[in-house]
Amino acid sequence: MLRPERMSKVSVTGSRAVMDDVIEAVHELNLVHLSNYDGSWQGFEPGDPVEGAEEASEKLVTVRSLESILDLDEEDAGPSRIVTDEALEEELASVRDEVNELDDRQSELEDDLRDVEERLDAVEPFADLGIDLDLLSGYETLQVAVGEGDAEEIEGALESAGEIRAFETFAADGTVAVFAYPAADADEDALDEVLVGVDFASLEIPDAEGSPENYVDELRHERQKLESKLDSVENELQNVKLDAGGFLLAAEEKLSIDVQKAEAPLSFATTENAFVAEGWIPSDRYTELATALGDAVGDRVEVDELERASYDAGPAHGHEEPASQDEHAGDEVAADGGTTMDDDQPPVIQDNPGAFKPFELLVETINRPRYFEFDPTVVLFLTFPAFFGFMIGDLGYGLLYMGIGYWLYSSFDSKAFKSLGGIALWAGGFTTLFGILYGEVFGLHLIASYFWEGALGFGGPPIKKGLQPVNTNFALSWMTVSVLAGLLHMTVGYIFGFVEEVGHDPVDAVLESGSWVLLFAGIWTWIFSTQASGTKPNFLYTVFDGAPFAFGFSGFSPAVGTIGLAVGGVGFLLYLAGEVKHFGGPGVVIGALESLSVLSDALSYTRIAAVLLAKAGMAFAVNLLFFGVYVTGEGTHAAWHFGLTHMPHVGDSYHGHEVTSIMFPGLVHSGIGGLIGGLLVLVLGHLLVLALGITSAGLQAVRLEYVEFFGKFYEGGGEEYRPFGYDRTFTTRD
Repeated sequence: MLRPERMSKVSVTGSRAVMDDVIEAVHELNLVHLSNYDGSWQGFEPGDPVEGAEEASEKLVTVRSLESILDLDEEDAGPSRIVTDEALEEELASVRDEVNELDDRQSELEDDLRDVEERLDAVEPFADLGIDLDLLSGYETLQVAVGEGDAEEIEGALESAGEIRAFETFAADGTVAVFAYPAADADEDALDEVLVGVDFASLEIPDAEGSPENYVDELRHERQKLESKLDSVENELQNVKLDAGGFLLAAEEKLSIDVQKAEAPLSFATTENAFVAEGWIPSDRYTELATALGDAVGDRVEVDELERASYDAGPAHGHEEPASQDEHAGDEVAADGGTTMDDDQPPVIQDNPGAFKPFELLVETINRPRYFEFDPTVVLFLTFPAFFGFMIGDLGYGLLYMGIGYWLYSSFDSKAFKSLGGIALWAGGFTTLFGILYGEVFGLHLIASYFWEGALGFGGPPIKKGLQPVNTNFALSWMTVSVLAGLLHMTVGYIFGFVEEVGHDPVDAVLESGSWVLLFAGIWTWIFSTQASGTKPNFLYTVFDGAPFAFGFSGFSPAVGTIGLAVGGVGFLLYLAGEVKHFGGPGVVIGALESLSVLSDALSYTRIAAVLLAKAGMAFAVNLLFFGVYVTGEGTHAAWHFGLTHMPHVGDSYHGHEVTSIMFPGLVHSGIGGLIGGLLVLVLGHLLVLALGITSAGLQAVRLEYVEFFGKFYEGGGEEYRPFGYDRTFTTRD
């Protein structure tokens, strides 16, 4: 789980006469992640594509173009089928001609329709005027302009213009036509010069004759005919889509496979008579590869397991001789006497059980782990849902989160949505679990009353959120628990970093990761000791000594505290040495400043307790408005109770305690209007709390994982395992 699958570098060497058969066999296995030949071997050149690669690529482009025109998707595939080269040649040509002809007709009709609509838009304002179009142009002395504007403002401008001798205007629905006789000495664009000074947007006069109303009618009729023709063509395309959709999707798959196989030699090292191909496979499948190639071409190829990549990040990458392939271990790689192709890193296949798989999405959001790194997926599985569930801790919200997760998981085929669904299911499950432990459902203490106190006869739920004054000790204990969880969380990260580094450079492992483990352990041991206890918060010694948890821990002894300081001092000096090693003298200052993270990083986890109280407070506020709350006890002994059935009066007795005050009487107890308004507040309020649970608890939990935990050891950047092959969907070989 913490490591990816073990990978082996393999080499396949043989005669070019069997290269096509080898490609076919390896492709069928869908197993080898091919390495690219970099051209560095003397006497070897990168291979050339197999004959027919260019033709297959051109056909593939054609098929994808036709799929785009027809807007095909997987739902149009129908049953899987066999596509032969002959059928591909004949049917593809027929479908291509038909689709291209319909596509051309569709484009022409769309262009014509667009032109008609533009003309229609241009002439419709003239129809409002009711002036024949041929009367709006063709004059020698009379100047005409048509546009949108204020008729009165235009007339005023024309009356005051000396270059206009006479004019007449016609206006309708904001469109104005102006006929003007310019003065004898006026310019030929005198009317335009006058209209420049007013609010007037000129319209181009259509090149047509007769009534504009008739012209509009003709254009509308023409538009109807074009739309009808366009619908007809689209229906024909839809019929072609239904008839040929399955064939095109199958053809694309076949051609994609053909192109893959044809271009495979580009990754090979070749001579005139031989070829060498290398790649990565899961180590436990080496025999499967060797057997398949043996069955395909016999002993005409040599298959070697060149190395098994170790998890030790050495100068290049780790290397282990194959342990179980003694017959190959002493052999040289046939290509150049032992040098492997390219210095590529092993691709990564994350090796997590099914329940952990959804959390790979959270890891890959940062980056895929490198082959030599620990895969933190298992830690996310153990901590993220727990952090989230602890912060929300409510049976009602938990069940809703689980419902959302199930919907995402079962309703989408996307791997990302399924992963989100799985994460939501786990997060909702922990929210439900903590909700039962807190005794809350939608912020109400019903589980505490009916299950813990009623059914089991306990004095209350085993844990409380600490929102009420009487439960303040719980709030302080969650602050302490949050810090302790953070120390454990970060220590695991530093241990991962130490283990990854120790095989490569033990000194750096101690200076960079081991120093922090000592620093954290030492300083926080001292903090939880009674040494100088007067300077520390008192709750450190009480939260596990009966208030609220009776674990019998009231702080480490002063002697243990002194040991903690000594251990922390050693860690501090080691960390300074590491910084000096990397930065020289300034490393002392840098190390001293960064060592303060021993406090800030751990205190960062108190956000868990903070969000817990914030979410509890929001749910309490919603229920307060609807049900109302009355108080028993006073000061630090005050307890809050929702008025679920009625609202008592001050001085009444509740379970032997006197009601001391009414915090809010509750909308439900204020009449029918209050009940209706209160229900709206209740539903919307809890939906808001549900949504904010994702954006606050979810994001804070993710932040702790990415910043505080990943930052201690994780870099990422691993290459995805992409085997040479194809997962058929629309075609079959049989």
